[in-house]
Amino acid sequence: MKTKIGVFFGGRSTEHEISVISANQAMAAINADKYDVVPVYIAKDGHWYTGDALRDVSNYKKGIQTLLKDCTEVYMRPVYGDYNLYPAQRRGFFDKGKPVATLDVAIPVLHGSNVEDGIFEGVLETIGIPYAGCNTLSSANGMDKITMKMILAADGIPVVDYVWFTDKQWGRKKEALTDEIENKLGYPVIVKPANLGSSIGIGSAHNREELETRIDDAARYSARIIVEHMIKNLQEINCSVLGDQDDYETSVLEEPIKSGDFLDYNMKYMGGGKNDRGMQASKKRIPAELPESETKRIQYLAGETFRVLGCHGVSRVDVMVDGDTREIYVNEINTIPGSLSFYLWEAAGVKFDELMDRLVRLALKRKRNQETKTTSFDSNIFAMGGGVKGVKGCKGAK
Repeated sequence: MKTKIGVFFGGRSTEHEISVISANQAMAAINADKYDVVPVYIAKDGHWYTGDALRDVSNYKKGIQTLLKDCTEVYMRPVYGDYNLYPAQRRGFFDKGKPVATLDVAIPVLHGSNVEDGIFEGVLETIGIPYAGCNTLSSANGMDKITMKMILAADGIPVVDYVWFTDKQWGRKKEALTDEIENKLGYPVIVKPANLGSSIGIGSAHNREELETRIDDAARYSARIIVEHMIKNLQEINCSVLGDQDDYETSVLEEPIKSGDFLDYNMKYMGGGKNDRGMQASKKRIPAELPESETKRIQYLAGETFRVLGCHGVSRVDVMVDGDTREIYVNEINTIPGSLSFYLWEAAGVKFDELMDRLVRLALKRKRNQETKTTSFDSNIFAMGGGVKGVKGCKGAK
């Protein structure tokens, strides 16, 4: 019997469409002789759907409502051990309906806030289904650029200088924060929403007026904002990491080709033009043309970032090289990278179908390890009277 893989994608995220492209690439790569693929599309309104029509990215061009007419709305119960997809349309409240599918493994191919930041991973952990990818904690820490930099810096991994604050703080003390940024970082700087990917809401500032405009824009997307020192002679290098925090390997390196201060959304996913080929469409050099010592240093820092954050599955770590000093800094980690970074692994000799196969094996391995841990005690403290007397003191709290 084939293993049934649920591939989850879409979501309430500004990176919704990129997720659809990445997931369709992944589903096409999965070995049909070994696995049955069940697409699970999360619409922008949060409803879940499944159906074969979701596996053809060209169907999305017809319009989502047209596409969903050929799909079944489904849901999963937040009950540990229930891996079923149930139809949303039921005959009554207590009728769960005949399952549409029973999954064995889940592979989230979700990008951005509300899905890649630990929220969706928490749903999967509540259900207990084996899944590939970072857990709730590492997803949340990897998604939030502020928390991520704090953790990395505490472990000796180099990051650029930064200032962070909330949107409410910006509204209350704009002048003071602007002064702090100018005094600590100077210009130019990069302004980012703390918890978005795909370069959404990111902008560079070369003076006070631009800084205020960029921060106002970033505040449209996130309640937490980070302003970073911008390396003027910047070389961006990416490295993918595959495995878990105890056993992982790094890919060959890529150098994205940018035409401005940073690699924006259009250059990342449209190759500077209009297409739907995902992250691999962007212009890049693979492998990156670097001295061997720098290549090894970047691969080491990528692996350390993956390890320190407790990551799992496949991630991509983006680093920055100062072209003047050759200092190397970790910029960010993408815990579910665009196109799953398959092109970096193909360049390293790992085909896309093998990458997906390894993600399934990683999911099952983690599940086996989790089952060796104690999660509860076989005892009843209520029967022994423990803690019962203290409950009486709660009566006055009504």
